[in-house]
Amino acid sequence: MQAVAEVTAETDRHLQGDHARPKPGGKRQVTLIQYEHLAAVAGYLGLPESVDPGRLRRNLVVSGLNLLALKNRRIRIGEEVVLEITGECHPCSRMEEELGPGGYNAMRGHGGLTARIVQGGLMRAGDPIRIEPTAPAEPGA
Repeated sequence: MQAVAEVTAETDRHLQGDHARPKPGGKRQVTLIQYEHLAAVAGYLGLPESVDPGRLRRNLVVSGLNLLALKNRRIRIGEEVVLEITGECHPCSRMEEELGPGGYNAMRGHGGLTARIVQGGLMRAGDPIRIEPTAPAEPGA
């Protein structure tokens, strides 16, 4: 994993430079983790400081909002990029390899979320994140 100051999100594809190649329409085109959870994971593992987000293999680290409350919602990052939050990003067995014994359990409930790129564009570190308004329900739905 490599931290970058900016990245281009390709609509309904992936982040440029990402090794993963999700299919168009896929629900896991981008993965996000909440910055505040990095300290919680470290605490569960008895580590003295937050876990380096690169070790957790997530694409984006965000702070200041409750990611888990955003399932099935859309967020705008900066001026251009819109992501649709599609589900939880559950930990895998690689967390035991990366974080040591207990890594999988430490990540349970703190693995972040997956998203689909609805509108691509350039994202920069520090860009504001806004929750997009929910579309009104169709009559009779």
